[in-house]
Amino acid sequence: QVQLVESGGGLVQAGGSLRLSCAASGLTYTNYAMAWFRQAPGKEREFVAARFWNGAVPYYADSVKGRFTFSRDNAKNTVYLQMNSLKPEDTAVYYCAASYRNIPRTPDTCDYWGRGTQVTVSS
Repeated sequence: QVQLVESGGGLVQAGGSLRLSCAASGLTYTNYAMAWFRQAPGKEREFVAARFWNGAVPYYADSVKGRFTFSRDNAKNTVYLQMNSLKPEDTAVYYCAASYRNIPRTPDTCDYWGRGTQVTVSS
């Protein structure tokens, strides 16, 4: 059974930083893709970042490029999203997702989801 468990969300002032974690279990394919999406109130879920678990290059949405970093810890089966220079428009529920297909850039291309963690950035 696949489980993705996010943690690390919270309230931070604009310009601050947070690090989200996603602990993955039950993923059996050797090179699945992991992704972060976010959903703000009244908006659709949108792509933030993704990478193949064994890949070297992460992919980012233009809105977070240069501010967010997507990394992994193989020993812990955990991926991280380091978020710096946070802006009020980054406020959303952040979801971890996994895909056995290509790099997922839309929610419908993800096979598994975590429950999400709230990130709130105050101005």
